[in-house]
Amino acid sequence: MSAEDDRRHMRHALALAQRGLGNVWPNPAVGCVLVKEDRVVGRGWTQPGGRPHAEVVALAQAGSQARGSTAYVTLEPCAHHGKTPPCAEALVAAGIARVVSALTDPDARVAGRGHAILRAAGIAVEEGVEARTAERLNAGFLRRVTRGLPLVTLKLASTLDGRIATASGESRWITGPAARRMVHALRLSHDAVLVGSGTARADDPDLTVRDLGAVRQPVRVVFDSRLSLSPDSRLGRSAQEVPVWLCHGPSAPETARAAWRATGARLIPCGEIGGHLDPAAALTALAAEGLTRVFCEGGGQLAAALLGADLVTDLVAFTAGKVIGAEGVPAVGEMSLAHLAGAKGFDLVATETVGDDVVTRWKNRRFV
Repeated sequence: MSAEDDRRHMRHALALAQRGLGNVWPNPAVGCVLVKEDRVVGRGWTQPGGRPHAEVVALAQAGSQARGSTAYVTLEPCAHHGKTPPCAEALVAAGIARVVSALTDPDARVAGRGHAILRAAGIAVEEGVEARTAERLNAGFLRRVTRGLPLVTLKLASTLDGRIATASGESRWITGPAARRMVHALRLSHDAVLVGSGTARADDPDLTVRDLGAVRQPVRVVFDSRLSLSPDSRLGRSAQEVPVWLCHGPSAPETARAAWRATGARLIPCGEIGGHLDPAAALTALAAEGLTRVFCEGGGQLAAALLGADLVTDLVAFTAGKVIGAEGVPAVGEMSLAHLAGAKGFDLVATETVGDDVVTRWKNRRFV
């Protein structure tokens, strides 16, 4: 295989891996393609819930054709015994001749051991093919393992003058149906959807993925220091069907805790700063529970807190061709910024038109 062939097949594996985003946490989203004599004989991606792994799916599809083939894997094959045997050993047993990987797995249970198992068995191993693309794809998993934090995508849906509602609180709908459908697709590609307690009380949202078929729903998370959201809200009434997690502070009343537990919701105690939930502590707690990708849908105060703490890795801005005026509710709350030099910086990644709205995607330049 030429270097260009390796890149081409790895891009195929990365496209497969992307199908697992939002479905496989706490596992990484991995893709695997088996190629023999420049013909794809098997392919797979990590399945919902994280099992089976991509390599196992591809090997099952290839059957006896796997022997002597090259395996393109977007992340180093696992080397530890968990719910299933190590994928590195499965590749050895199948008679794979060569393995091309994009990244070394930073998980301490793997961290080079998978590659070592392959090499010890006489399999040729090529590392680092399409590594940058693979890093971007699994940024959430990598961030959780190396920093104890999930990737956070902040969604802003606002008017041309940066407002998300009128002064009276009316916000349905700032953007059009095509943009709202894209939001559902974005929810689907994340492990969890996050809102602040103010937005949860004002909008009484459902936060599920709708109109995209039978899908694995993301966890619905509310940052609510005092558990002020009513258990009789839409989230509370549906907590038995789709998971609801509430990050709360030590001052949350015991009566509210008991009422929320009765709904089937999960309570996650977190620290506070100045009487408000500490966003870094809350995200650390979510990462400890296995979440790798969190999609934040507001409101303005939570957006400001996450931005101020430099916890937003990606930003998706939906802009509608409307103007509300200064009396409207701003997309981002106060950040006590005295000098422009202190503003949070994001680099533009993509721009597209969706219906009557414009969508721009941005990357925190500290994490590019």
